[in-house]
Amino acid sequence: MLITQKNRYAIRAVFELAKRLDQGPVKIMDIAAAQKIPVKFLEVILNQLKRGGMVKSKRGFQGGYTLLRPPDRLTVGDIIRKIESPESLHCVSCISRDDCDLKGDCAFLPMWTKAQKAMVDVFDNTTIQDLIDGKS
Repeated sequence: MLITQKNRYAIRAVFELAKRLDQGPVKIMDIAAAQKIPVKFLEVILNQLKRGGMVKSKRGFQGGYTLLRPPDRLTVGDIIRKIESPESLHCVSCISRDDCDLKGDCAFLPMWTKAQKAMVDVFDNTTIQDLIDGKS
């Protein structure tokens, strides 16, 4: 699992929505400004999270985005899985499984697999509420 800029922005956007949960819908411009995310990129990310059932949007003057799950039931791993396609969740040392020069004969694969599992475990055991509370 590679941590892309898109992953980082998605986590930051959800974090911002969680911080403002009691304020109603949050405008995309406010999320972008607070988390230093380019608006056009944020639009793509929020639409992807919306299709994935993590956020909802409301149009109009009082519109914006809100989380559909409480921050204590939403993990960093959940967000990454909504943003990344299954094909991109591969060996952390290769760009893709097909491009690996050592395919089938990689002495490093057990180490990379172990490192990736540890990283996924951290993501899956860190909720957005943990981040808000500073417990990450």
